[in-house]
Amino acid sequence: MPLHDLIPILIGWAIAIASPGPATLAISGTALSAGRARGLAVALGVVTGSAVWALVAGLGLGAVMLGHAWMIEALRYGGAAYLAWLAWKSARSALRSGAAANAAAPVESLRRAWARGALIHLTNPKAALFWGAIFAVVIPAGSPASVLWQVGLSCLGVSVVTFTLMALAFSSRPLAWAWLRARRVFDAAFALLFGLAALRVLTARLTPA
Repeated sequence: MPLHDLIPILIGWAIAIASPGPATLAISGTALSAGRARGLAVALGVVTGSAVWALVAGLGLGAVMLGHAWMIEALRYGGAAYLAWLAWKSARSALRSGAAANAAAPVESLRRAWARGALIHLTNPKAALFWGAIFAVVIPAGSPASVLWQVGLSCLGVSVVTFTLMALAFSSRPLAWAWLRARRVFDAAFALLFGLAALRVLTARLTPA
């Protein structure tokens, strides 16, 4: 695919993945509360989940999922339940005082942070359908497999850059200081946003009528 055709796709991709959603909430919240390394680990986990969905869509398995609505529905309810659990964790943290929250919160390993990012993306049915739409809309019919790889790897590269910058930005010293000053407010906000994300997953129209 010529570069002048690829660039608009990548710009649109960057705007879409940077918009508020479960993945960006997880990255920003982790970077704020747990620091740069764990924020980057969550970001890498999200990219890993995205790569899995890209492979699924590229192999045509997304169409199989659409043909079996129960798969999409199972993914929908699993993802909504996981987001609701994250909302509950944030709400519980918001209700604790600073000392109690620090005592109750175990230090998350980098591997667990990565797994959390991957799970958030793997349980989001909209991520799977978005990759399918990208391949179906932007790649001309009859194109060789190399074009699919070009678009997929380019979009993943943009994801790495975007999510890495997000983790670095939200782990900056001024924002970390603000988190320490207003932790309970941030936790309450994340509880609300994760709850709304769970509701959106439950109510979104994912399959054609």
